[in-house]
Amino acid sequence: MKGLKNQIMKKTSLFICTLLFISSIVFHPKITFAYPFWAQQNYESPREATGKIVCANCHLAQMPTIAEVPQSVGADSVFKAVVKIPYKNDLKEIGADGSEVPLQVGAVVMLPDGFKLAPQERWTEEIKKETEGVYFTNYSEEKDNIIVVGPLPGDTNKEIVFPVLSPDPSTNKEYHYGKYSLHIGGNRGRGQVYPTGDKSNNVVFTSSSSGTINSIETIEDGSYKVNIEKENGEITTEAVPVGPQLIVKAQDKINAGDPLTNDPNVGGFGQLDAEVVLQSPYRVIGLIAFFIGVGLTQILLVLKKKQVEKVQAAEGI
Repeated sequence: MKGLKNQIMKKTSLFICTLLFISSIVFHPKITFAYPFWAQQNYESPREATGKIVCANCHLAQMPTIAEVPQSVGADSVFKAVVKIPYKNDLKEIGADGSEVPLQVGAVVMLPDGFKLAPQERWTEEIKKETEGVYFTNYSEEKDNIIVVGPLPGDTNKEIVFPVLSPDPSTNKEYHYGKYSLHIGGNRGRGQVYPTGDKSNNVVFTSSSSGTINSIETIEDGSYKVNIEKENGEITTEAVPVGPQLIVKAQDKINAGDPLTNDPNVGGFGQLDAEVVLQSPYRVIGLIAFFIGVGLTQILLVLKKKQVEKVQAAEGI
């Protein structure tokens, strides 16, 4: 009964937090976010069959992401997977309301089955210091091996440390020693497309038709309406939201696909794969024993050679 009560309270708290978070997006759009929950709601797994991480469906620009993981780890041990998201210091981008805002960053680490976020009681003091202010979440309740972070202020979180706990094959036969792959993605800045397919204001806006720009209307909120007159006299209107800067003017001749604005985006997404070996302690012991054996063999051969030389010298050979 107590477990059921805790589960109900947990789900209620999660619902309230989600509601408040969505409300903050609707009523306070000035802050720039890289919303990972959009991917969580729309994709069962953040990695498609092609290997592409789904964040790239909205964050179209590509920028490098760097990952550092140990070459090998022991069973039931805590290690660090470090994701680096580089970009120029103090870089600004446009927010949903067109104002300049600092970049925010986010990252996703897809661990192999059996690997998961290490419990906080097993974090070292160094890890606690490196992860201060960072909130880790699982991609879903069913996938505790996929860890999501963000959005976080980019200027202070260009390097995100993920504390990872490795499985123990000696206690769980589902897992085994050997080489495992990690899939890692890192993002800085807002996306260019919403999950609905609509463009954000953080992208180049282009003309859908050819003709001459008849007029440009400025709306009260700072957005524009670009009226284009086709050769047949028909007028088409292109809506440009607040944020991007127009690079055309009235009476300009344009073709379909020509840009009407600059490219305001300064961020981007990057992904990569990494490998880690879950090392068996018996293999390490066996390797050490092998090296010791080789060393002893070499010593014995040298001693035997000297013994033979002494015998030969005594016999006058």
